[in-house]
Amino acid sequence: MEAQDMLELAKRIVRAGPICDECLGRAFARRGHGLTNRARGQALRTVLSMLGTEGKPGTCWVCGGLFDRVEDWAKRAASAASEYEFSTYLFGVKLTPRLAEMERFFQDRFPSDAYEPLKHSFNRAVGKEFERIAGRGTVDFRHPDISFTVDLATDSLRMHVASLYVYGRYRKLVRGIPQTHWPCRKCGGKGCPACNYTGKQYPESVEELIAGPFIAAAEAKGAHLHGAGREDIDARMLGTGRPFVLELISPKRRGLDIPALTEQVNQTAAGKVEIFGTRVTDKATVALLKETHAEKTYRAVVAFAGEVTEEQLQEALAGMIGPIAQRTPTRVSHRRADLVRQRRLISATARLLSPTEAEITLRTEGGLYVKELISGDDGRTHPNLSEVIGVPARVSALDVLSVDSPAFPDSLEG
Repeated sequence: MEAQDMLELAKRIVRAGPICDECLGRAFARRGHGLTNRARGQALRTVLSMLGTEGKPGTCWVCGGLFDRVEDWAKRAASAASEYEFSTYLFGVKLTPRLAEMERFFQDRFPSDAYEPLKHSFNRAVGKEFERIAGRGTVDFRHPDISFTVDLATDSLRMHVASLYVYGRYRKLVRGIPQTHWPCRKCGGKGCPACNYTGKQYPESVEELIAGPFIAAAEAKGAHLHGAGREDIDARMLGTGRPFVLELISPKRRGLDIPALTEQVNQTAAGKVEIFGTRVTDKATVALLKETHAEKTYRAVVAFAGEVTEEQLQEALAGMIGPIAQRTPTRVSHRRADLVRQRRLISATARLLSPTEAEITLRTEGGLYVKELISGDDGRTHPNLSEVIGVPARVSALDVLSVDSPAFPDSLEG
């Protein structure tokens, strides 16, 4: 746009009705490096006044005086965020139907190749004022610590505090503890005599044992444990541990002393759960853990209904290495789709503890149910140890020794 064309457009805009410097400047936002829209509008108005074109007084017909309230909105946001630690922020605005219509009309009637939308200009203006009042923060369009939505229709401000994510690995040293909080089956978490009015099916969980110190330190509203899979409640998680991400909900404190909190967890949960390799991470790691089919190593104590020999055991296991067709196990069919999944048994070693008991170490592809690999689950898993060896077998004790994939942040493979 040439200078003469720019002045002619500015003249037409000013003559159309009362307009604020912000909205006048928005029509030329890509002109004049380092200037604010307000400064552009003021400069254009001055030049037009010198050329004999005066603007009409009154409330801006485009924004309705929205930019006069920038400081008010910034103060409200700063007050809402005053108790929270943050280094980045983001503002968004929800226009009223009238404002949205006037904005469309403005663009259509006065087209410009240097135009900036009302939302962008307002968000930036209130953000800069927020920085000044709060005395901290820089804008982040992708992963802000804290974000605000200005709803002009309801004259309300909504604040969202981003979760804080901590990655690590845990070992579960005892049986009988679930990975995450289970609401009481009878009352659904409301509290009843069956759960001693705790609302919980089990007194504690890996999630609660890990989360407690972190919630307190972050002054968070709560926490969720996201694991790379989960072991059965009667299985231990030993060896190299299970990768997890602890999501802290709406934390007031973000600068946590992770090593100190790790030590605190290991002291308060001693003998039950321990964590290690902890560090701050991001939300993407949660998806990574959920979507990755990690290989797993198990150690199972297997009880046989009759006597078997070392030779029978070794031969049976060797013949099972390779693809396994596994229909959704009976014990989880109430919560998982009834499908036949193809998984692999990668390796298997064993030693007899007695003629009717063995210790077996299995390396499997992610998603293979080990208990059913041994028992057969009434033929739903094929091949299975019971049918191959010709003697009914079941897992009497199970430990997970490793859960790993090259995709994990602290991969132990390769």
